Amino acid sequence: MLRNFLDRIKPKFEKGGKYHFLHSTFEAFESFLYVPDKVTSIGSHVRDALDMKRTMIVVVLALVPCFLFGTYNVGYMHHATVGVEAGFWQNFWFGCTKVLPMLVVSYVVGLAIEFIFAQVRGHEVNEGFLVSGFLIPLICPPDVPLWMLAVATAFAVIIGKEVFGGTGMNIWNPALLARAFLFFAYPSQISGDKVWVADAVSGPTPLSHIAAGEINALPDLQTLFWGFIPGSVGETSKFCILLGAVILLWTGIGSFRVMISTLAGGVLMAWIGGLAGSTGASILQHILSGGFLFGLVFMATDPVTSAQTGTGKLIYGFLVGLMAMLIRIYNPAYPEGMMLAILLMNTFAPLIDYLVVGRNMARRRKRLVLASKKA
Repeated sequence: MLRNFLDRIKPKFEKGGKYHFLHSTFEAFESFLYVPDKVTSIGSHVRDALDMKRTMIVVVLALVPCFLFGTYNVGYMHHATVGVEAGFWQNFWFGCTKVLPMLVVSYVVGLAIEFIFAQVRGHEVNEGFLVSGFLIPLICPPDVPLWMLAVATAFAVIIGKEVFGGTGMNIWNPALLARAFLFFAYPSQISGDKVWVADAVSGPTPLSHIAAGEINALPDLQTLFWGFIPGSVGETSKFCILLGAVILLWTGIGSFRVMISTLAGGVLMAWIGGLAGSTGASILQHILSGGFLFGLVFMATDPVTSAQTGTGKLIYGFLVGLMAMLIRIYNPAYPEGMMLAILLMNTFAPLIDYLVVGRNMARRRKRLVLASKKA
């Protein structure tokens, strides 16, 4: 019935139709519900039903465990702080009252801008915001004012994406750009040191304890792993993040090279910092604290803003992990170094690919010269 309904009204949105000016909007909804029926007519091509929208939806599904746990954890931390015994559904419902408005604001503002730009340009609506709109609330504290979230989302979409031409053309990860905007424009609301856990009460995050050298105040590793700690909505449960990593790797959407190299860079820098006596936290405490794992799985692996070549991915990921821990250990003013590290390496990802490709071309030329001499 739905397919027949769309086929019946589709001519009205095509060229010459009554609502042709809304063609981009209709196409966005139709291709979201059904795989597009467009194929190439010349040249070699691959027949595959996995288009950009399907790819983005898989990433959203991988984020769902983090979203559900983060929603519950907001309520859990609130009731635990005020000393109220609350059940699972009471905690989850309270979390919904805080997190769902953030999700709605992010999608409404971001998609509205996407649709407006698509209509003005006469282009199809970009699919990238399906993921960015879900990521933005997950990397923000639950007490961020909704109007600030709306401004940050608009900044990320307009300045981070549309000025470069839309999805696939942006240099920086849009969700991280929104968080960076909040971090520097409204530092009192998203400092990274403390987050809201109850009415008029802010709780210190594990990163703030590490930055202050209060290692004894850190939660145990089990608590850090399961995520019953203060923090941004989707970054607390490492178990849920790993579930998302499994989904992305199993479907082939997430890059194993970026994930493993980022982890290696972070472990190496945390080990060096421990040897130098610059940090009292163990390697595991560093890895399980803050948004390191969340950034590793969902941010650093962004196929648009990360390196594209195989070797480039390894270099890019390693430098992300290295820089994240370097900032975290040696600059206590920015206890969450993952955001800055990924944005920095987003900037240099094209240069990394350029150098890798240039190196490969030089090696091939050298092989050709040697082969011609032998001949």
